[in-house]
Amino acid sequence: MNATSKTYRQSQLRVALGLTGVLALGACASAPPPTASLQAARQAISEADRAEAGHYASAELGDARTKLTSANNAVAEKNMTKAERLADESRADAEFASAKTANVKANAVNDEMKRSTSTLIEEMQRNSGENR
Repeated sequence: MNATSKTYRQSQLRVALGLTGVLALGACASAPPPTASLQAARQAISEADRAEAGHYASAELGDARTKLTSANNAVAEKNMTKAERLADESRADAEFASAKTANVKANAVNDEMKRSTSTLIEEMQRNSGENR
C-alpha cells in the first residue's frame, strides 16, 4: 500500500466516524416539549371553565383535564410525541365542552323565547276577544 492510498483510507475513515458520531448525537436528541400545544390546552380549559362547562358538559371538561394531566406526565417521561397528541386531544375536548355549553345555553334562551311568544299570543287572543 502506498502513502497516498493510506492517507486516502485514513481520510475516509475519519469522515465515516464523524458521520457516525453526528448521527448518534442526532438520535439521542429528543424533541422539545410541546409547549404551544400544552398552553393551548390550558387556555381552552380556562375558557370552558369561564363558560360554565363544568355545569353543562362536565364529562367532556373532565376528559380534557385528564388528558392534560396525562400530557404533562408524558413530558416528564420525555415522550414528547405522546405529550403533544394528548395536549391536542385535551384542547379538542375542552373546545367541545365549550361548544356543548353554548348550545345548551342557546337552546334555553330559545325555549324561553318560545314560551314568551306563546304567552303574548294568548294575551293578544284574550284581549281581541273582549273587544268584540
